[in-house]
Amino acid sequence: MDYFNTITQGVLLGGLYALYAAGLSLIFGVMRLINLAHGDLIVLAAFVLLGLVSLLGLPLPVALLILLPFAFALGWALQRFLLNRTLGDDILLPLLVTFGLQILVQNGLLLAFSADSRKLSLGPIETQSVNLFGLSVGLIPLLTFLVAVAVLGVLSYIFYGTGLGRRLRATSDSTEVVQLMGVNPRVVFAIAMGISFVVLTIAAFFMGVRSNFDPSVGPARLLYAFEAVVIGGLGSLWGTLAGGVILGVAQAIGARINPEWQILAGHLVFLVFIIIRPRGLFPKQ
Repeated sequence: MDYFNTITQGVLLGGLYALYAAGLSLIFGVMRLINLAHGDLIVLAAFVLLGLVSLLGLPLPVALLILLPFAFALGWALQRFLLNRTLGDDILLPLLVTFGLQILVQNGLLLAFSADSRKLSLGPIETQSVNLFGLSVGLIPLLTFLVAVAVLGVLSYIFYGTGLGRRLRATSDSTEVVQLMGVNPRVVFAIAMGISFVVLTIAAFFMGVRSNFDPSVGPARLLYAFEAVVIGGLGSLWGTLAGGVILGVAQAIGARINPEWQILAGHLVFLVFIIIRPRGLFPKQ
């Protein structure tokens, strides 16, 4: 029963990692761009939520709903007016630009909020639990996992069941061909980045509720997201969930053996996948 509890907690933790990774997977799948600022943007969104709650006195879920359209607009503008200029045959340029953005966001947060650790609060719901297969499971971890599944389901529907999704897939396959069909790839890329920002804002909400955060934790979130994406398969949305779950279970088992091994266990599983299945479980064809 103890090991079943450990695995269950690891699966639920994997839901949070899947939320970290979903936006990163979407962007890589559409434009083959690895956004090195992804983790710090999650932290930025968490601080913005904190500001909305602290300064305006808004309930945290209401602050999230208000922030989502602004997150889409920011992602759209960032891609449309900055990152689109870096896309091309040279893959190093967008990496350098997003690395610079990472440094800018991280140091901006340090200046604005100091290095103090913060946390988002949802009130009594944070300590509530439900009975799941005979186990007492925290309501927030369970809700995180269910939201991750829902987010990936919506992204999958958009990607495979809508006209926008057809444009996203076609642009991913060939920017030259879609231009002949009257589609502007730069606009499509901007929409994809806007959607990615919406997802990372949702991830920021659950990150801030489940754990403390400060301006320096972004790179670790990027690393968890990257590992989940690689394990699941580059560009695969549902593979991202599988990758997050595998990473979460590995960390939970490592923590059960020795609390100091939690993070190390996840990294070791990632290295094993890199060696035996470098394209991940469900690579995009």
